[in-house]
Amino acid sequence: MSSTETPVSKPAGAPDRRRWYALAIVMTAAFMDLVDVTIVNIAIPSIQRDEGASFSQIQWITAGYALAFAAGLITGGRLGDIHGRKRVFLVGIGGFTVASALCGLAVNPEMLVAARLLQGAMAALMVPQVLSIVHATFPAHERGKVFGLFGAIVGLGAVSGPLLGALLTEGDLFGLGWRPIFLINLPVGVAGLILGSRFITESKAPRALKLDVVGVVLVTSGLLLLLYPLTRGHELGWPVWGYAAMAGAPVVGAALVVYERRKSARDGSPLVELSLFRVKSFAAGIAVQTVLGIGLGVFFLVWTLYMQIGLGWSPLKAGLTGVPFSIAVSVAAGMSVQKLVPRFGRGVLQAGALLLAAGVLLYVWESGHYGLAITPWQMALPLVVMGGGMGLVFAPLTDAILSEVPREHAGSASGLINTVQQMGNALGLGLVSVVFFGVMDDRLAPAQVGPAFVDAFRHALGWVAAVMGVIFLLMFALPRRPAQHLEGAGQETGAAEREPELVS
Repeated sequence: MSSTETPVSKPAGAPDRRRWYALAIVMTAAFMDLVDVTIVNIAIPSIQRDEGASFSQIQWITAGYALAFAAGLITGGRLGDIHGRKRVFLVGIGGFTVASALCGLAVNPEMLVAARLLQGAMAALMVPQVLSIVHATFPAHERGKVFGLFGAIVGLGAVSGPLLGALLTEGDLFGLGWRPIFLINLPVGVAGLILGSRFITESKAPRALKLDVVGVVLVTSGLLLLLYPLTRGHELGWPVWGYAAMAGAPVVGAALVVYERRKSARDGSPLVELSLFRVKSFAAGIAVQTVLGIGLGVFFLVWTLYMQIGLGWSPLKAGLTGVPFSIAVSVAAGMSVQKLVPRFGRGVLQAGALLLAAGVLLYVWESGHYGLAITPWQMALPLVVMGGGMGLVFAPLTDAILSEVPREHAGSASGLINTVQQMGNALGLGLVSVVFFGVMDDRLAPAQVGPAFVDAFRHALGWVAAVMGVIFLLMFALPRRPAQHLEGAGQETGAAEREPELVS
């Protein structure tokens, strides 16, 4: 923080106009990350063919990003609290852009794997700051609208990745093959870096915190013990060491809790702010987020396999099929936080969970009824129902989780939200080997592939519907209404005045 920085606490009638420019910048960065998570899957056959990558290397091209991302999220959130959310965001987006260039220029599979690991690590610095910057920059009465926009971006990013990947790969721009899926990040990243340095207002925790190195080691170790076996287990035939590693993850988690309690009592700067779990809305929301991640992790992977391998559709046809889902998520997310949640509260999220389950069950029926002859327009109805349900859940869920979190812990809370979401997705991906591949024969004749994938898809979706039922029940632990909808203007003004370390 330089000596020329000045506080930007303003009277309630004179809000900082730059906050909307800052929102556009951080949302663009979030979208870039969301797209990058899924865009690679479409290009995997081209990468394997052009680079001669082994199956293990292909696994790491896709899984390395997720592992580095999940392992670093909590640390990234805390670094933003300590060193400034704007500063860490700019480092993250700059590093993400460099890593994207290295991916696009990779000369062999080993370089691509290393660049993807770096890309995931930089995303772990960038992404937690998005919610932290929103939480610290916008007053409570505006956050509902902002989180609605965030939910719409998430929905758009969820299906834009495969569609954009298909267009770029099949388009073979400038004869570069698959490489534009990474190089497209360069102009976006450079623009975000320049505009972010100008329009984002700096914020950090009010106390002088220190990075908890032991906590970083424990969190990273625990996540890797859990996620690495899940990522590689099916490929390696589920070895004994994988089960041992996953069994060790809760032990490391327990050690983390004990250490963080002592760390908090000693100097007040733990990596994981355990006091957050005493906030009912946060603890309940984290549980819902984790289980939701499991369900969506299963669905999106088996959905892609079902369309491209089971039905034999091209990447572009499969990507276009997801457009109704994306539109439904965006529309429902905007309506939920701006109009529905202020009036109906928690019931909106529960209705969303039931809609998700209904859409999944409708998909189960359609895939069985139409079989291999099913068309994209016949899939539109279940996808619209599911997208509407996801929009009703995702945007207000983020709002509910953060609504009662103290601003000084916004970075830590945001890191935890993203981490449990990634953990849920990883658990879902691990379960795919049981609920999808586990019901198929290892050796299938060409004529058996399509029917086998249809049956496995329907079986997996039955589990996804059950997961949505669990989410519906967990939501009873959420507050009936998010805290900001109960706050008066005077309370919000006071909260703004109490927020130190907002600097321009």
